[in-house]
Amino acid sequence: MPIELKMPALSPTMEEGTLAKWLVKEGDTVKSGDLLAEIETDKATMEFEAIDEGVVSQILVAEGTDNVKVGTVIAVIAGEGEDAGSAKAAPAPASAAKEEAPKVAEPAKDVAPADAGAAPVSAPTPAVPASAGTTEKGDRIKASPLAKRLAAEQGIDLKTLTGTGPGGRIVKADLEGAPAGAAATAAPATAAATAPAAAPAPASAGAIPDFGIPHEDEKLSGMRKTIARRLSQSMQEAPHIYLTVDIRLDALLKLRGELNASLESRGVKLSVNDMLIKALAVALERVPACNVSFGGDVMRQYKRADISVAVSIPGGLITPIITDAGGKSMSKISTEMSELAAKAKEGKLKPEEYQGGTASISNMGMMGIKQFTAVINPPQAMIMAIGAGEKRPYIVDDALAIATVMSATGSFDHRAIDGADGALLMKTFKELVENPLGLVA
Repeated sequence: MPIELKMPALSPTMEEGTLAKWLVKEGDTVKSGDLLAEIETDKATMEFEAIDEGVVSQILVAEGTDNVKVGTVIAVIAGEGEDAGSAKAAPAPASAAKEEAPKVAEPAKDVAPADAGAAPVSAPTPAVPASAGTTEKGDRIKASPLAKRLAAEQGIDLKTLTGTGPGGRIVKADLEGAPAGAAATAAPATAAATAPAAAPAPASAGAIPDFGIPHEDEKLSGMRKTIARRLSQSMQEAPHIYLTVDIRLDALLKLRGELNASLESRGVKLSVNDMLIKALAVALERVPACNVSFGGDVMRQYKRADISVAVSIPGGLITPIITDAGGKSMSKISTEMSELAAKAKEGKLKPEEYQGGTASISNMGMMGIKQFTAVINPPQAMIMAIGAGEKRPYIVDDALAIATVMSATGSFDHRAIDGADGALLMKTFKELVENPLGLVA
């Protein structure tokens, strides 16, 4: 029987994704392990592999399609011995059929529609051009909701297009290069008559009013949307407390030079950040009250320190994880960090390589940032923000001297971590960095 390929959940939090690119076409023979498509998740663009053998008989979701729900059938493979031409997708579920079926006019009722997302009947609705849904003969034009919306915005007549989607359905890709009309749609006369002279209110929460300033809008990626949602959630739900300490780096820099000289033959070069990852992990092991997550009515106490390391990549930020960083040598941390950072920038991290972690570290010192506060990455309860090391006047052995000093700021979820425990972690972290031989013991 035909094998349905469904939109995979490439992470535990993934609910939908973008089918960025098909790597096969209808009629191609595939086997287990072959790459089928590139899928953009909320974190990265990942490759989707085949687990069955057969011939691709149908591609149901065009590449470039956004907001494809997990579990949606995106393609069909004809199994061994089947005719690829006869292997078709199973009938769409009721929810999908509802989207495709034409709306039938019903007598007016006194009750509101059951659809929670529908606007109140008294609210004005934008006019939709007839070409967006029907032909001149009244026949319904099959087009995806996204294609209809884009056509209305760009003034494109759907009657002039040929659909390349399933069953001749017009999809987003079919609109590319299509000639645009003079205007998408004029507002109803009644709406225009009552509209105020000022700029209209934004169409949705977060929309930016148009003040006539030259600009270009770029559609948010799934990653950027997730970053915005999660950081907003963190600031709204987790009461942040910030604790800052100044730390001398001279001893750590001296030890780093000595270790790198001995590791040169192995092709390993420790960075300051590698050593700070180790220091944070050991500090969390010594102050376990900070190696926790708040769960509403439970507190989760972690038995090891897995450190999420902030890495900037095109379009956003991702946090690959050094698991059990406290139990690893700094050379091992350095090797793993180099590999993870390279994979992150290529968009090839596996979900298990960036999901989880018990605490985070974010280092902006290499950009010359002296001090900053970082937003906690939920469900973690703390993140360490590392500033630049710089020469400063500093009291050394009761005398004024010049030392290399950096500022480190811990952000703590005050629901989970008391100020005293956060202060103890910062004190322990400072001691480990200023006396770094404890990191190699």
